[in-house]
Amino acid sequence: MAFTPAPRASVSDHVFGQLRDAIVAGRHRPDETLPGERELAAAFAVNRHAVREALRRLQQLGLVRVSQGGATRVLDWRVHAGLDLALSLARSGDVLPVETLVRDMLEMRACVGVDAARLCAERGDEAVVAALVRAAEEYGALAPDLDRMAEANIRIWRLVVRGSGNTAYQLAFNSLVAGTFAVGDVPPDARAAELLDVAGHRRLAAAVASGRGEAAARQARALLTAPVTPIPTTGREARA
Repeated sequence: MAFTPAPRASVSDHVFGQLRDAIVAGRHRPDETLPGERELAAAFAVNRHAVREALRRLQQLGLVRVSQGGATRVLDWRVHAGLDLALSLARSGDVLPVETLVRDMLEMRACVGVDAARLCAERGDEAVVAALVRAAEEYGALAPDLDRMAEANIRIWRLVVRGSGNTAYQLAFNSLVAGTFAVGDVPPDARAAELLDVAGHRRLAAAVASGRGEAAARQARALLTAPVTPIPTTGREARA
């Protein structure tokens, strides 16, 4: 396939980005062998060090496997990649080629948030819980500014996840809120039903503060499964 010569500023990033996108888009299929370092360097008009660095990063994302003999074999990202791939794509302004991606990320956010709320109520640190209550009380003063409410909403859920004491949830949350979501930014006005539910956020904080895990989970579910205004799509992905 034809590649665009790399700009001088960041040749390794350029090579990495083009190869990543080609693999995720299916232009390089699982188990296919990529061209060798020398051939890739010539195609991109870069030195072999830049190619080697790009391949190392692709291997870290679970997109390729470099064998001892030097051959680089493409992996199936649906089997081997993690949320780091979504975060990498978000930083480049790209998204995974999955039509239901925004829905999928919102569903994962809800699953993490509901259980994190329950755990936060059951074992949350007093200082974190107190900060959550304050944040929920201050939240209403931002209405109806959806942009500011969206930022405050992330702060509230960060406290909930922190209070859960679950490190895996914290790492997943960090990926989910890189940008707005890791991929396919959801504009605040599409989440108006959730963001404008000031009373719901206060009920969530109150349930956590009183140690009522199941009640906190119910309030979290009500917020995180609130209707989302359909997001316009262009091409195959849902885009903001």
